[in-house]
Amino acid sequence: MFKKIAIGVVAALVLLAGFITTRPDTYTVTRTTTVAGTPDIAFGLVNDFHQWNQWSPWDSLDPNMKRTFGGAESGVGATYGWTGNNDVGEGRMTIEEATANASVRIKLEFIKPFADTSITTFTFMPAADGTTVNWTMAGNHNFMSKAMCLVMDMDQMIGKDFEKGLASMKTAAQAEATKRAEAEAARKVAEAKAAEEAAAAAAAAAAAAAAAAAPAVASPTP
Repeated sequence: MFKKIAIGVVAALVLLAGFITTRPDTYTVTRTTTVAGTPDIAFGLVNDFHQWNQWSPWDSLDPNMKRTFGGAESGVGATYGWTGNNDVGEGRMTIEEATANASVRIKLEFIKPFADTSITTFTFMPAADGTTVNWTMAGNHNFMSKAMCLVMDMDQMIGKDFEKGLASMKTAAQAEATKRAEAEAARKVAEAKAAEEAAAAAAAAAAAAAAAAAPAVASPTP
């Protein structure tokens, strides 16, 4: 009896393994939103790893997470490494391509709790009400990740983090857009005031010059 059970278990495992190998070899997760302001605002939040703490969905999962910045200050060659608790694990990101205010391509390397590499791409397009941001992650499935996908939906698992991150990016972009709008309004007020003062000074100077140039009028003799 035990031998028959063992044979049945092995057969079931073989069938399961065979089924797992038929699962898709690649995965792609994409989320999109529209944020305030011109594309350079959202682009700056992504192209500089120092700005990711304003919107990354994983940045607040571990308050004691250790971060390491390297390479370029921002853009191509910039790197960002992290080590934290079980919620964030350990990994590294490297900006491989960056087109100003249009797109950023990042190599994402997971080290712990499992090793994996994927490509993350952000694109930024002008929209009527701001900038459309598209966030995509694409990678290859190994046998273990294929097996995990039998019980977990990759799109839902990663997609919810993307949605959270884009919502935070929306807030950060709105704050920067408002800051710029207020600065621009203050600049215009200052310029208008300076122009008024310059016009008043010019008028006063012209009046003084006219008075100085006027011929003296002799006083009548008694």
